[in-house]
Amino acid sequence: MLVIGIAGGVASGKSLVARCFERFGAGVLDADRVGHEVLKDTQVIDSIVSQFGEIVLQKGEIDRRALGRIVFDPSPDGARSLRLLEEITHPPIGIRIRNELIQLKSESDIPAVVLDAPVMFKANWDLLCDKIVFVHADIELRRERARQRGWDEEEITRRESQQLPVLEKRSKSTDLIDNSRSREKTYAQACKLWKTWGLALLPELESPSEFF
Repeated sequence: MLVIGIAGGVASGKSLVARCFERFGAGVLDADRVGHEVLKDTQVIDSIVSQFGEIVLQKGEIDRRALGRIVFDPSPDGARSLRLLEEITHPPIGIRIRNELIQLKSESDIPAVVLDAPVMFKANWDLLCDKIVFVHADIELRRERARQRGWDEEEITRRESQQLPVLEKRSKSTDLIDNSRSREKTYAQACKLWKTWGLALLPELESPSEFF
């Protein structure tokens, strides 16, 4: 089973590319979903409360909004807090991702699984991947897409600052998909990569008909 990591800048179209591979037959392992699960772990909760205080706790669970106000504060204190949070959460998230990959490999006949993790390189989860696809889109196009999602410039900058620089992500990737044009062209590139990797593709899936 091939493990495919998806990388790219904010609003580059990583989810679109992941959905293309999912249509071809890949499973999708969403690191954000795993991260939310980890925040319900009692040991993780205790560590976070010990570090940040009960202000981040609501009815025995982590209040993600309250925690976000601390770790995403634009001041240097915010950056330090984010590093502390990552030191607490990244190891258990990584363990769960590895365990899910092992389970998929042993119990499933899917040809590939997509690892969708915005902080993949930062957390060294790229080491779990056989291929890493960098999804390219020009900065102005990405900013326009982000604005369409309702994000302001501050939110875009905040999200970018949490991740490795785009050029560094690109240099660490094995393959590239240009998502600067139509979704159909992106689909065609994903289709070509899938076949280049030696993965079977049903003829009817080579067309994006009814996909978008």
